[in-house]
Amino acid sequence: MSESVQQKSWFSRNWMWVVPTGGCLTVIVLILLGIGATIFGVSKILTSSAPYEYAVEQASNNTQVIELLGNPVETAGIMQGKISTTNNSGQVDIKIPLKGSKEKGSVTIKGYKTDGEWTYEELYVLIKETNEKINLLDKTLEGF
Repeated sequence: MSESVQQKSWFSRNWMWVVPTGGCLTVIVLILLGIGATIFGVSKILTSSAPYEYAVEQASNNTQVIELLGNPVETAGIMQGKISTTNNSGQVDIKIPLKGSKEKGSVTIKGYKTDGEWTYEELYVLIKETNEKINLLDKTLEGF
């Protein structure tokens, strides 16, 4: 008489390390997804702020910036700095990386919000390679 021995399945043999490892990996993945969603959400809020949009618009439409960076001028990474608002007041001090078809640079904007209106003290583009600074608040230079 021959006996047949039925072999246990892979999961039956390995469940003691699969379950804890799988559970830990699931928790780690969920944490990473949560962190990613938070960063994306905060980035989306900051990039849709009035100072951010204003700075990028001014840089993208300035003929001198377009001439030096190349067309099109667009954002090229994560901004640095801070924007804080409370009710109708706030402050902004940010630096946004830019790139064009020729060169890279950044736009810096500093200002404050009073009674719901933003006032900008500094708004300039700094060209990375040459360290040339283009003042975007000085409308007399726009014709160059």
